[in-house]
Amino acid sequence: MDWQSIFGLLGFFAVCFAAACTGAVFKPGEWYDRLDRPSWLPPDWAFPVAWSLLYIMIAVAAWLVWRVEGFGLALGVWAVQLGLNALWSVLFFGVRRLGLALAEAMALWASILGCIVTFAPASPTAAWLMVPYLAWVTFACVLNFSMWRRNPGPHPVITMAEIKAPPRRYQRG
Repeated sequence: MDWQSIFGLLGFFAVCFAAACTGAVFKPGEWYDRLDRPSWLPPDWAFPVAWSLLYIMIAVAAWLVWRVEGFGLALGVWAVQLGLNALWSVLFFGVRRLGLALAEAMALWASILGCIVTFAPASPTAAWLMVPYLAWVTFACVLNFSMWRRNPGPHPVITMAEIKAPPRRYQRG
């Protein structure tokens, strides 16, 4: 692997890391702990583990496509899904609009499917790397729907004190 390819891969990891940072800024807290949550909700620690693995696969998939066809339609669709990915935390944990977050998650789901379709001709491996992400977001949409139905709004918007609060310890709620 040459230096350009290595820097390209690092660039895709950096962009994914930037998208993931919205989850670090707009995070669960006391408000989330007070929500009526379904019994089948995974434990809190599972989310950062799952998302870390997914972001690695998302970055590698984009890198594989970039190596074959450079920046084009497929990576444009990838950029859209990554933007939608970052926006979800803002809508759910930031402005606390569970219904709006659900609608946005469905758009995210469609954009991931778009990535799979546009990635497949350039790199079947890249397309398959996006499938676990689609499965996870499918589950997230069902979970978001359940949370929205169980917790009708309105909910208070996140405060600066909550954003600045130290990370909470993961627990089963």
